[in-house]
Amino acid sequence: MNAAGLNLIGIITLVAVCLACLWLKAKSSGESFLHRAPGRDRYSFTELIAYVKHQIHELSRNPSNEWGMNEEAWNRKVKVRAELRQALRGCTYGDQQDKRYVKSFIRDLLVRGYGISEENIDLIIPFRDRERLNAQDRFEIVLYLYRRRHGEMALSTLIEDYDLDQPKCRSDEDGTGIFEINAEDVDSVFYREYRLLSFPEKLDLVVQRVYQMYKGFSVIDAIREQNIDGVSGGVSGIPGNQSLWQRIEDEIEPGGPEIPLDQDGRQITRSWDSVWIFYKGKSIRLSFLSFGSEAELKRVCQNIYKFNLPGQLSEANGFKVNELKDGSRVVVVRPPFAESWAFFVRKFDVKNAVLEGLIQGNNSNLPIELLKYLMKGSRITSITGSQGSGKTTLLMAMIKHIYPSYTLRVQEMSFELHLRRIYSTRNILTFRETEYISGQAGLDLQKKTDGTVNILGEVATDEVAAWMIQMAQVASLFTLFTHHAKTFRDLIESLRNSLLKTGMFRDEKIAEYQVAGVLDFDIHLCKDYQGNRYIERITECCRLNESYQERVIVEYRNGAYVPVKPISAHSLKEMSKEMTPEDAAAFERFAGMYWREAIGA
Repeated sequence: MNAAGLNLIGIITLVAVCLACLWLKAKSSGESFLHRAPGRDRYSFTELIAYVKHQIHELSRNPSNEWGMNEEAWNRKVKVRAELRQALRGCTYGDQQDKRYVKSFIRDLLVRGYGISEENIDLIIPFRDRERLNAQDRFEIVLYLYRRRHGEMALSTLIEDYDLDQPKCRSDEDGTGIFEINAEDVDSVFYREYRLLSFPEKLDLVVQRVYQMYKGFSVIDAIREQNIDGVSGGVSGIPGNQSLWQRIEDEIEPGGPEIPLDQDGRQITRSWDSVWIFYKGKSIRLSFLSFGSEAELKRVCQNIYKFNLPGQLSEANGFKVNELKDGSRVVVVRPPFAESWAFFVRKFDVKNAVLEGLIQGNNSNLPIELLKYLMKGSRITSITGSQGSGKTTLLMAMIKHIYPSYTLRVQEMSFELHLRRIYSTRNILTFRETEYISGQAGLDLQKKTDGTVNILGEVATDEVAAWMIQMAQVASLFTLFTHHAKTFRDLIESLRNSLLKTGMFRDEKIAEYQVAGVLDFDIHLCKDYQGNRYIERITECCRLNESYQERVIVEYRNGAYVPVKPISAHSLKEMSKEMTPEDAAAFERFAGMYWREAIGA
């Protein structure tokens, strides 16, 4: 054989040896990972997560062990890898299907690759020794058991069953107290609810813990999916400043408490110990939960807002407003814009956004029916109130009573109303502000989209307020919007000042009269200390010569809704004109029932 032939044989042999080495390396990578340096706790979550990361990286990115496959097997492997990569991206956006897909991979890796079995799973979480379970373990077990029975209503059912949303008071407090679910509460619930778990149930809990620390949202991962009003983190405690914490520890007096206390006499915590939920208008601290480190809180903040690629959170751009895959609004802030990393997830109960479910109290039929007729009567209506008072949810519910033939155009800062999900057969299109398109530009475009009703998720800037006034005058049949004004007078003055600031008017009285000439009704929402939400008043804006009159139609007094002043004759006439004959007749009977003088009875 000549030299060329020998060289060819040598090259082929070398390639074959290299491919065999690569295949063996890939095959043994998982096994070699399990035999790392001695002294490591093989059943710690740190090791479990490291193993899962390593193996998923190999599964999703390393094709070295696929040489020699036939075409069908190769295509199958490529498809699995593509699906895994997609799921790894999608699960961080809050996609439940992708989350289940990734968790199924983790489950398989732990059982088949890592060797987790019924004999050793208690070395990860001590399920059999209840006294060794920490507060997080106990809470996750209880929530898991409730989820099996109640699904996304698990946490709210748990809170209601054990009155966990009641304020806690110290003996030296004035009775106001704080809303908090602490370790003692968790222990009390745990000992009542705990039962022996099967191996698949234990494995579910271990897989969830691994997932939430690897690709999920840490300790809030399961909480975020529950049917509550929202969840936030990083909003209390000392920011991640070691020198500040050291100074606090240095100030501890000899013989005093070893743990530093704040001015309320409570233990000082750090920002990553901050987990809060928003439930029925109440901000409740889950003091038994912690992200564990600033790095973990930072990881959650950097991932939770990234659905639909809204841009990078950076020092120059210190906040982001976006939504998750399920429609929840998410706001993320970071230093130096904020004193610490923090996030706010706000959820809206789309399924229960009906007036009858939202408005409670004696004689609640009065405001419910009135709001329906305001929509049928095409009245320009504002919904005002503080944050968390229920403005967005009420707006969702009111839209149901707009005649279905009307086209709706919506402008929001972030997609929150999701009206096409609720009313999928209606002609609805929503716009939002972006980095390059302002709210004003969006409102300008709405005039060219055949909109009958214009809806503003929130009038938050002077430009949008001024445009709302213009739009309500000429561009649509009527307009709905929300605002943070505390009183009707504050609403008028705020809108008036926006007209002045944008240069549309220079005379204060003329600007105020323009606002009063546009607005028909205001619905003011209130939330008390206990978190109860109600309509404090419904006010009609009556135009006068160069001025206006604030006319309270309905008011909430001592737990009941009462009619106050009658609807003006002008509004009765204008509303009836916009309704169908059947609705106009029903509206006349309704008004006569509560305000006889309004129709001359």
